[in-house]
Amino acid sequence: MDTSPLRQPTYWRSFAPSLRIDDGSFLRDVAPLDVPAHELRGLMNQLKEEGYFQQTANWDIDLKLMAETVRSLAKADLPLVFAFLYDEFWYPFYKLRSVYESLLGGRYYFLPSCWVWNIDPAKGDSGWAPHRDMGRTSLFDDGSPKCITTWIPLSSATPLNGCMYIVPASHDRTYATADEANWKVDPSSVRALPANPGDFLVWNQAVLHWGGKSSPRAAESRVSMAFEFQRADVPPINMPLIEPTRVVPFETRLRLIGKQILQYQHMYKLEPDIARLASELVAGAPVVVAAGNGTVPAAAHDTSDPLKRGKFSRNEPCPCGSGKRYKKCHGRFAQA
Repeated sequence: MDTSPLRQPTYWRSFAPSLRIDDGSFLRDVAPLDVPAHELRGLMNQLKEEGYFQQTANWDIDLKLMAETVRSLAKADLPLVFAFLYDEFWYPFYKLRSVYESLLGGRYYFLPSCWVWNIDPAKGDSGWAPHRDMGRTSLFDDGSPKCITTWIPLSSATPLNGCMYIVPASHDRTYATADEANWKVDPSSVRALPANPGDFLVWNQAVLHWGGKSSPRAAESRVSMAFEFQRADVPPINMPLIEPTRVVPFETRLRLIGKQILQYQHMYKLEPDIARLASELVAGAPVVVAAGNGTVPAAAHDTSDPLKRGKFSRNEPCPCGSGKRYKKCHGRFAQA
């Protein structure tokens, strides 16, 4: 496969001509979601008590077009995370700025951890198996989060096409304990989270969750996307950190996408040409300016990162950043 066109914005503009790439004003001028202070306090309380919350927003963008673009990527056998080359896929996360500021102590960063899914019932696809994104080290002693994940459906997400499932923290006996890797789930405690386009889910990185298995009776595939965020006053969980007030340019997006392809290659079959492209993109060492921290060359922090070596030994640190060995973390549910 000739991957050279994948480096060019002209290719991606022709792939989805109705979507934007590098339209700085589109993202700089995003009006943050208006959430009253008392509601924000309630969301933080729910995040502490149950580990997640679900809300609805008016994104003011064409979610159906975005979902169809993801399905087109799937038909082209391209990693779906390339969708983050388009401004629209960043837009909802920029719009949630006020929510993140409230949950994450004011200043925060995008983490270089994002993904896009197309759970196709015709193929019997499933979401990711039960896991905790990071575990109890992602929480302060009072249960508030150091980092969070935001998951946004671009199509309807139902039990038939693989909606999310979660075990609320208050019903999880091993939540935030030393035994958290050996979860013991009462089936009656599992909560299905069907969602519509316009909804968003936020969870802390200690809560147990997964995506369901699709049914051939589903009306459509489940298309969704997610991004992770961290507080600015804790050590970097993954590098490079992304300043939320800056619009990420095309070349840096490409490198971020290369990192995601390598970071989650244990979850999907990866074509050699795509793996080679991802490695070359990551080797480009993006530079991200983080306010207050100066100019941070990513390569300076990633020289021992197993993501750059392409494969994961069972005894290496898990690429999710949990601090656990791969075999004790995401390696337990890696797909063949």
